[in-house]
Amino acid sequence: MKSELSSTDAIKRWDKYAELISSSYGETGDIHREIFLNPTLFRLMGSVENKKVLDAGCGEGYLSRMIAKAGASVTGVDYSQNMIQLATSKSPEDLKITFRHGNCEELSFLQNKSFDLIVSNMVLHDLSDYEMAIHEMNRLLVDGGTFIFSILHPCFVTPGSGWVKSDTGEKLYWKVDNYFFEGTYNQNFPIDQEEKFLFFHRTLSSYVNTIVRAGFHIEEMIEPKPSAEMIEKYPSFEEDFRCSDFLVFKLRK
Repeated sequence: MKSELSSTDAIKRWDKYAELISSSYGETGDIHREIFLNPTLFRLMGSVENKKVLDAGCGEGYLSRMIAKAGASVTGVDYSQNMIQLATSKSPEDLKITFRHGNCEELSFLQNKSFDLIVSNMVLHDLSDYEMAIHEMNRLLVDGGTFIFSILHPCFVTPGSGWVKSDTGEKLYWKVDNYFFEGTYNQNFPIDQEEKFLFFHRTLSSYVNTIVRAGFHIEEMIEPKPSAEMIEKYPSFEEDFRCSDFLVFKLRK
């Protein structure tokens, strides 16, 4: 665990491994996004037709493309220049998505009240100043606008968490440790690289209190679990009924 690292360090690592990450993405992102996050995000979004949507931390742009195909006018921003280049190259011109390079902690090039809906998918735990980012999302939304974001579940994905296994490799239970530590630590992805990505862990109360101070009302909190359809397609994910990996918020300005 290293609390002194910053978003700058995280950006360098995302830039460095941008192509490696995007190589595992299909039309619906990676497998965890397909199983857990996309169904939850789109249920919470509802109809996006003719809405102005910001994909805050768009990565290689798969979610921007899905939202644009559903009829929205989409702007995608990401702090990795290499990710923005990949998103632009992978997105057909007829979708008319605008991709911009920028850090969600400070998006001064975007005007106040520019968007009806903001979606930030697995981004806030990659930012050192998540409080500023949440305030920025409030600034950019129209009055009554919606902010939906997903993160690693702060109660279960913590520094030192992981499966405890028997001598034969059977998964016995999920161990949580260092919950009240707030700072950075290395992810185990990509596992074949010496330099890992960074998480910025915070407690659940830190997230909720920041949300309230920024001027949002919490409409829903969802801990996504695999559907019966997804379990049939990916049987190994039945173990995800034992512990929640993700947490999704729907907020109203």
